[in-house]
Amino acid sequence: MDLSIIIVNWHVRDLLKKCLISIYQHIQNINFEVFVVDNASLDGSLKMIQQEFPQVRLIANQRNTGFAYANNQALEQARGQNILLLNPDTELIDNSLEKIVRVFGQHNDWAVLGGKILNPDHSLQESIRRFPSLKDQLLIQLKLHHLSFFKKSLNLYLAKDFDYAKESAVDQVMGAFFLTKKSVIEKIGGFDARYYLWFEEVDFCQRAKDAGLKVIYTPAIKIYHHGAASFKQLDWRKQLIWDHSVQHYFWTHQPKWQWLVLWFFQPISLFLAVIINYWKKINAKKLF
Repeated sequence: MDLSIIIVNWHVRDLLKKCLISIYQHIQNINFEVFVVDNASLDGSLKMIQQEFPQVRLIANQRNTGFAYANNQALEQARGQNILLLNPDTELIDNSLEKIVRVFGQHNDWAVLGGKILNPDHSLQESIRRFPSLKDQLLIQLKLHHLSFFKKSLNLYLAKDFDYAKESAVDQVMGAFFLTKKSVIEKIGGFDARYYLWFEEVDFCQRAKDAGLKVIYTPAIKIYHHGAASFKQLDWRKQLIWDHSVQHYFWTHQPKWQWLVLWFFQPISLFLAVIINYWKKINAKKLF
């Protein structure tokens, strides 16, 4: 089989339906299968899949297992030589995936490939990052990136100098469209399930590059992504998950003293998340 597409779903039934429609509408001339791993959605997602997309291989979890764990569940059953992780809030635009899969398979040293991600209004959604450093993650953890004085300090991490019109080797690509190979997974392992959410694809790209493989961005395929790169609503629970993920990344890939610095500042990070969320709610009420 040429391709296994894996979608992890949680409470986005309508967007998931659009995603599945786009897959079956645009993918042609390659042998593929689609997995949906549902993390205990209560919005009718399961019924919609069973009634409207019976060809989908459905894995229904009884609890929200997290993104990495859910992907690994499907990876254990996937039969494709290539594996595409696709967010449920994405849509394929055309049939260019067929060519991309063929080209991807011709490069043995390509471990991951990401495409050009667009907002629904056709504007560019920045999707390339460099690997995290302690400085940029501290700025984010302490919310200093909201201050104009510090914003430019993140330009390197956010790859503000990246040319999205050209194909290029990069550090990491966004997990909304994440093409890899079964052979790569057999070589470096699947996703680290200790990442509940965030940084699992960063960790995967890091392990791929450590193994001498390449992460590639190409504008030859474009998709729509309805989501956003940042938190839609910052609260202490999401902040706690983010803090845990970034700390685990640093524990795994960086000197332990850097992990210790992030761990030390975590209480401040949680406190600031509560304050900022409260401030946003107060200002939202003033608008009505």
